[in-house]
Amino acid sequence: MSQTPRAPSETLPPPGKREGEVLALRGVTVDRGRRTVVRDVTIEIPAGEVTALLGPNGAGKSTLVLAVGGVLGMRAGSVLLNGRDLAGRRPERIRGAGIAIVPEGRRLLPDLTVEDNIRVATYSLPRDQARAGRERALELFPEIGRRLTAAARMLSGGEQQMVVLAQALVCEPRFILIDELSLGLAPVIVNRLVPRIRALAESGIGILLIEQFTTIALGLANQAHIMEGGQLRFSGLARELRDRPELLRSAYLLRGSAVPPGAPGPHQPGPHQPGPREPGPREPGPREPGPREPGPREPGPPQPGRPGPDGER
Repeated sequence: MSQTPRAPSETLPPPGKREGEVLALRGVTVDRGRRTVVRDVTIEIPAGEVTALLGPNGAGKSTLVLAVGGVLGMRAGSVLLNGRDLAGRRPERIRGAGIAIVPEGRRLLPDLTVEDNIRVATYSLPRDQARAGRERALELFPEIGRRLTAAARMLSGGEQQMVVLAQALVCEPRFILIDELSLGLAPVIVNRLVPRIRALAESGIGILLIEQFTTIALGLANQAHIMEGGQLRFSGLARELRDRPELLRSAYLLRGSAVPPGAPGPHQPGPHQPGPREPGPREPGPREPGPREPGPREPGPPQPGRPGPDGER
């Protein structure tokens, strides 16, 4: 049944007292195939705060999230919550203990409705807890309240991201690990999501945020870590990275990064670097003939749209 959306609440009541609670990752090492992707990573995620995890593509950040959530196995390390080690437990046990993950890629069941996608996330919960979790999620994301009967594949990218976050919230977690909040979303949608993440932290939930836009992550976070090559290269206060952009450059965050309009940051392309998807100084733009190539429909080698002898189109 469709529900009329309300204005999003930016002050949520905390689901429980969590002062001083910490999710501690200790010496986490993860192999994928025969390669070590995460090596001896130690991070503490305090309740009621956003902790940022930054790094270039392929650094091992997503693998770390999946391992903490029980989707991937660990070769070594521990995941400690209130003295209890959850490493190696099944995903539903880890979720039941209060740790929810939001994997990269907005993984919904595309042919099910929004309501059913949310219901799937509550299958192991008692009815009253499932109802309370659903209400809390719709309070934070009222936009999806009017889309409950729509198939997930019909939603915009921003709406799909809200549903994925709602799936994590319905189990009333104590900690949430969010992998690439803004991936593929327009800046205006990202700007709508940022205050919701802040509201979650203020309600007492501890958040580990993996985010491609460093200005967004560092603007939300108290603590920050840089991961590169499967290892931590920096751990400290987020303001240190805001004040010292060279630390980000050393982790290759400048390569191919993009900044949302109105949010300049240390990861903008430098004066001699073309931005993402821009042709280099001597390369023809996409689908344009080179200086010696015949134009469209003209005979002669090489044919437009086919690789020439040097491999360029």
